[in-house]
Amino acid sequence: MAGLGRRLQEHGFEVTVAANPAYAQLVVSSGCGYSPLPGDLTRIITRTAPGTKPAMGDLATTWRALGEYMDRAATGTLAAAEAGADVILANSVAPYAYDVAEALGIPAIGAHLQPVEPSADYPPVLMGSARDLGKLGNRIVGERALAGPAPYDAPGARLRRELGLPKLSRRAADRRRRRRNATVLHGISPTVLPRPADWHPGLVMAGYWWPPSRPEWRPDAELVDFLAAGPAPVFVGFGSGAALDVELVLQAARRAGVRVVMQGGSVREDDALGVGDVPHEWLFPRMAAVVHHAGSGTTAAGLRAGVPTVCVPVFTDQPLWASRIAALGAGPRPVPFRELTAERLGDAIAKAARSPSYASRARLLAGRIAVEDGTGPVLQALTQLSSSRARLQG
Repeated sequence: MAGLGRRLQEHGFEVTVAANPAYAQLVVSSGCGYSPLPGDLTRIITRTAPGTKPAMGDLATTWRALGEYMDRAATGTLAAAEAGADVILANSVAPYAYDVAEALGIPAIGAHLQPVEPSADYPPVLMGSARDLGKLGNRIVGERALAGPAPYDAPGARLRRELGLPKLSRRAADRRRRRRNATVLHGISPTVLPRPADWHPGLVMAGYWWPPSRPEWRPDAELVDFLAAGPAPVFVGFGSGAALDVELVLQAARRAGVRVVMQGGSVREDDALGVGDVPHEWLFPRMAAVVHHAGSGTTAAGLRAGVPTVCVPVFTDQPLWASRIAALGAGPRPVPFRELTAERLGDAIAKAARSPSYASRARLLAGRIAVEDGTGPVLQALTQLSSSRARLQG
């Protein structure tokens, strides 16, 4: 979103991004204004170790924590908009942004990184599974999942009461926007997930929104020396939603016979190096393959780099992206995080790094993605909105 904000500012828009404090520096360095949303969502959703399943008590605790987080985020969203906004771009886990927009008399446009809209063409994202239920099953289960309870329902209801708005459930508001063909922009490449035929006209598959580039960034000497000391290594990183088991990764890499760069692991060996914050735009093209959790942004970065991918999905939309990587031929079948072992990961890495077909498909997809402009549809939607408001005021 910070990268999209930077692009919009280049076209004359003034952009503020509301986000957790952990992302303040990223937002500010992109040139956008920053407004704080209290809390740290990544701490709530982090899983402890591969091969484990959360207990029911853990799920209940997580649900309560998410509800508390969303309540604070709803308040932060209101404060950010009250500081001055003409339009709100609302992501898929902030439906209370529509309530804020209604109270302030300004428009809201969906800006999603996940395709939460039900469709016959893919399994429902909210179920956290890539299991295809067939066209009818995908559609029915997707609609029921979207209509089910969510941790942001109570915060939205509270905001509506406090702002003097009529009582309206999130589910009813969703239905109303769908009937109106309300615009929802998706920062997703249509090369990776083609626009479903059963989406209403307002749902737009815009193309990826890339993170802001960091031209001033330079790699440290240790990383440069490691890359130069042997064949291209394999990247391994599971994002903020899963713990990195360094020993398991080392065993997997050695089973596959590859060198490895681990993001989040503290290791310095002849065949392995742990790194911290390294831009994927710089690092991934230098890899023989990338292994990650299949989050939407990391998946996009791997495809952009044109290297094979091994997906280790954890939850929510990650199984969908993992299944798309395999279906597009850019990597082997995913290894779910809860089933992760050194043997399974090592075998998948060996396939990805040594199969010419994966590398060829990855390069082909990268070429197609490179000519897409995800910012264009956003600019078009904002321009149309501005023109409509000008006609009404005139």
